[in-house]
Amino acid sequence: MYKRNRSPGDVIFDTANVLLLVLLAVITLYPFLNTLVVSLNDANDSIQGGLYLWPRAFSWDNYHYVFKEATIFHATLISILRTVIGTVVTVFCSAMVAYTISRPEFVLRKFVTIMFVLTMYLNGGLIPNYLLIRDLHMIGSFWVYVVPGIIGVFNMIVIRSFIEGLPEGIIESARMDGAGDFRTFMRIVLPLSLPALATVALFTGVFQWNSWFDVFLYNSQDVNLSTLQYELMKLLANSNSNSSMTSADAFANSANASANFVTPTSIRATMTIVASLPMIIVYPFLQKYFVKGMTLGGVKG
Repeated sequence: MYKRNRSPGDVIFDTANVLLLVLLAVITLYPFLNTLVVSLNDANDSIQGGLYLWPRAFSWDNYHYVFKEATIFHATLISILRTVIGTVVTVFCSAMVAYTISRPEFVLRKFVTIMFVLTMYLNGGLIPNYLLIRDLHMIGSFWVYVVPGIIGVFNMIVIRSFIEGLPEGIIESARMDGAGDFRTFMRIVLPLSLPALATVALFTGVFQWNSWFDVFLYNSQDVNLSTLQYELMKLLANSNSNSSMTSADAFANSANASANFVTPTSIRATMTIVASLPMIIVYPFLQKYFVKGMTLGGVKG
């Protein structure tokens, strides 16, 4: 096989590309790695600063502090259920609406699309939303995490754009074989729209997993419906309220304080790792669909 001799310019260009990519990788990964290091380092030692890529005084105390609460594990289960159920319901319902307004025979599709888009810019506000949820009797209910966001307008637009890019002949052939709209949607459109659905599922799943304000508004009095994010927020608030206690005070109050002393900074780093780890694990499995869905479904208006 013929191999072209590389000129000095080619070598310089390739070297510059490699160095640039390495620099970008370091810039991208360093904040997360540094947060992980702070979470695994003794809180007393972390106060001194100077932590970079390796714990100076390795300790599990920050994680012990976070997971010592009995409610954490139940809240994690609620967060998982909320993420799974909320994502599945939102993606499916958004896909149904997207398919409906993508069909040229639906005479009201432009009007319905405009009505949906307006909701992205106009909002009744916090108090009207709360009154609506109250009148729907969803306060103190698990479904308050699912029903209010059952249709995501941005998600619907992404899926609609993708569906409009599908070959019309496939849908017409299904109609000729006697398939109705729902069967066509379930058997033809959904399988072909998997990249767009995976993209929307990632968006929705991250939102559901990270959300805590709706828990604070509607279910803060029911510990059985508390989520992981809300429990972590309460832990951080508690650590902030105790931050006025200096390390000297901690040592004076307890002989074991050196093993249990935590700071808001160390708890914040630990919470970041605990909250982001599930999404980091899931993302690689959806990445190929995410990229394809955004490139194919997000280019059309």
